[in-house]
Amino acid sequence: MYNYQPQGQQPYQQAYRPMPVRQLKTDRSLLLDILLSMVTLGIYDIVLMSGISTDINEIAGRYDGTKTTHYCLMFFLLNGLTLGIYGLVWYHGLSERVGNELRRRGIFYDFGSGTYWGWGFFGALLCGIGPLVYKHKLFHAMNLLSGHYNVNG
Repeated sequence: MYNYQPQGQQPYQQAYRPMPVRQLKTDRSLLLDILLSMVTLGIYDIVLMSGISTDINEIAGRYDGTKTTHYCLMFFLLNGLTLGIYGLVWYHGLSERVGNELRRRGIFYDFGSGTYWGWGFFGALLCGIGPLVYKHKLFHAMNLLSGHYNVNG
């Protein structure tokens, strides 16, 4: 095999940059979650949170070497078996993982396990609005991560 290269030209080389396997969802919205969850009797929220657990594994899996348990497994089985304890641990771990990946990618958005405990858990005492603030922040953080992943892999 003969490889012809014109004189004076350098071979074409492109730096390796991992590209995304698929385009991730970047339009998660609290208002849409509330409205569609009411219409579908909560099924939309389960689908949305399942997508988040799948997406964070795709975004961060090759860098942090961990895996977030799928939301459906946590919601339908493990949370009930542990009388709700596993759900607390799951949300703590998810929030921490999202926050770490935001920092690793250089995305400046304040999110982490403290966000879950502050808004999602203790914020429930504030007329029940805290968990909604947490979900809004989670959706925004995941939209930022997904957008960055869609461009940079």
